[in-house]
Amino acid sequence: MRRSRTGARTVPRTRKARLRVAKVDPWSVMKVGFLLSIALGICTVIAVAVLWMVMDAMGVFAAVGGTVSEATSSDSGGGFDLQGFLSLPRVLTFTSVVAVIDVVLMTALATLGAFIYNMSAGLVGGIEVTLAEDE
Repeated sequence: MRRSRTGARTVPRTRKARLRVAKVDPWSVMKVGFLLSIALGICTVIAVAVLWMVMDAMGVFAAVGGTVSEATSSDSGGGFDLQGFLSLPRVLTFTSVVAVIDVVLMTALATLGAFIYNMSAGLVGGIEVTLAEDE
């Protein structure tokens, strides 16, 4: 708190400014969207790998694989090999393909969103933001 010349305390002033986001640069939105989607894709692959390792250590695949093998076995041959089908390399390959598709889609949707925002901001004026600064 500040004191005036008479010694009484004064309330600090707050400067406020009302601003409007009238346009968003689609190129910068595309770059930021690309980087964020890359980070999300990397996190997804790591999370799937950790989850697979935890489930494998707990014996989930062995237990479920045994049940599926028994249920699908016939007189002429064995059943479906779930453990071989859900191996770590196959799961990570599928996850990586999904992550790459996700990167492309998220980048395109973010850029499209910037174009749509710019068109709608031209009609309605954009988003208003109030900024405050304490002195």
